[in-house]
Amino acid sequence: MASLRVPYKAVDNVEIPTDIYLPSNALSRPAPVLIMIHGGAFMLGHAGINSKDQIQDCTERGWIVLAIEHRLCPGVNVFEGPMTDVRDALSWAQNGGLAKALTENGKNVNVDAERVMVMGTSSGGHLALSTAWNAYKPPLAILDFYGAKCFSDPFWTKPMPDMPKPFYDPLSEPDVKAVYDEKVVFIGGMSLEGQASDPNHPNPKQRQGFAMHQIATGNVIKVIWPSYPHSLEKIDPVLNVSEKWPPTAIVHGTADATIPMRLSKDFENKLKGKSVKTAFFEVEGEPHTFVGKMVKGSRTWDTQRKGFDWLEERLRESYKV
Repeated sequence: MASLRVPYKAVDNVEIPTDIYLPSNALSRPAPVLIMIHGGAFMLGHAGINSKDQIQDCTERGWIVLAIEHRLCPGVNVFEGPMTDVRDALSWAQNGGLAKALTENGKNVNVDAERVMVMGTSSGGHLALSTAWNAYKPPLAILDFYGAKCFSDPFWTKPMPDMPKPFYDPLSEPDVKAVYDEKVVFIGGMSLEGQASDPNHPNPKQRQGFAMHQIATGNVIKVIWPSYPHSLEKIDPVLNVSEKWPPTAIVHGTADATIPMRLSKDFENKLKGKSVKTAFFEVEGEPHTFVGKMVKGSRTWDTQRKGFDWLEERLRESYKV
């Protein structure tokens, strides 16, 4: 599946790119946009690990898909790095940057800048939700796959059971320093879904070991947000829900032990309490990161696809307004 890779911003003279996937069929009207954000505990992964089956499903619906890169923690904290990048990508799509990039690259596709949606998996789910507040303009709708949220819950500081023993072992000071010294890096290690590392990253094993150690020892939140437990209102979706929050759907596996489904349920209740249009799709028996392993046409595929159908419903409603 061919894509176009262009920068949507630059930081310290480093271009931060997005992969653009175009609709597979000719369109009678401008194409809506879906920004897709990979997972990886805010420290791992890259745009290439997004589900190609999901991308194809979206382009067949007539959508433009932006599989974006974002800066990785801990060289930058989650607010100043990933959250800022995702909001900038949203503004870029809404304010003519995407349309200009397509024109400059000879792509004859009209962009519907009024209909930009956002979705993500795991840490990417959190980043998708973060576009609901403090963005220049919120997205039309959000789709969250088992995203990180509710950071004041004790779960976030407890060690993760059943991880391989080496992940609990202390890291060497040189390894830790090397990871923190990567200030503007957006390609990092093997994803939590199991996809291979990007060969362009110079130290994938070093970053992988660092991230897995934080997950095993219950320190992810402290590493990505050094101010923890203070100022959580800057980064926690549940503390920012209001009546102005855009329509949001959540997809979560019932067997998820990495980010328990109950956290998403608590968040859903907060949305409903503010009368936000919302939906929840439980994926029976699936653990965390199932998107990277699911088989197209399976029961899991059919269930998670309801989230994208829900986005399509929000689009249809928007055309009627």
